[in-house]
Formats: sequence, structure tokens, C-alpha cells
Amino acid sequence: MIERGLHHVSLEVRRADAEACRDFFVLLGFEKVPHPPALDDIAVWVQSGDLQIHMLYADEPVIPPRGHVAVACPDYEATIARLRAAGYRVEDHDNVWGSPRAFAYSPVGHVVEVMQFPPGGGAAD
Repeated sequence: MIERGLHHVSLEVRRADAEACRDFFVLLGFEKVPHPPALDDIAVWVQSGDLQIHMLYADEPVIPPRGHVAVACPDYEATIARLRAAGYRVEDHDNVWGSPRAFAYSPVGHVVEVMQFPPGGGAAD
């Protein structure tokens, strides 16, 4: 039996912006991974553990203003520092469940919540 779990998230990007978006996710700890050759004209991918993010090519991408991807980064401070050093917009956010967190914005405006650990995943649990 296959265990249920989130496998991937798809985000729309213009083809011209795909590599810059992929590089943004590399700063978040993802790795560039090959996609099936049949998808060469459709997307580029990154992966961290079992989670992939697919950047789907779109002539007029839809970028939600509030909808977002959330990424747990145990090396939170270093990750935030890398994003800021690379010139990305990063906004600190409330520490609601004991984890530092911020919202970072990809080169095309996708919102990514960056946290040290998810709710229920802290050292005090």
C-alpha cells in the first residue's frame, strides 16, 4: 500500500522566469531535479525529500496574492539570510506557535511561508 502524502505543488510561471524561480527554491533548500523528457515543454522541477515543486509554463500565470506554499527549514536563520542576501523580499511574521517564520516572495511574486518548524513540530512538543 502506498502511504498518502503530499507529493508536489504546481506553480505557474512564464517560461522566461522558470530558471529564476527554480534558483529561488534552491535557496530554500530544494534541489534542481530532472523531469520526464515528455514534459520539456511544460515545466521545470525542484525537490526536497519527497516533496517536489513543479513550475508549469504559462503565458499568463496566475499568482495568488495570499495563497502560498509553506516550507519548514530547520536552518531557518541561514535560509532567511541567503534569501535576503540574494535580494528577495522577506517579511518577518508573527511567531504564532513558537517557530520563527517569515513570508518570502519568489521572483514572480509567489508567496512562500518559511518556518523553522511546522505547528506541532517544535522541540517542546
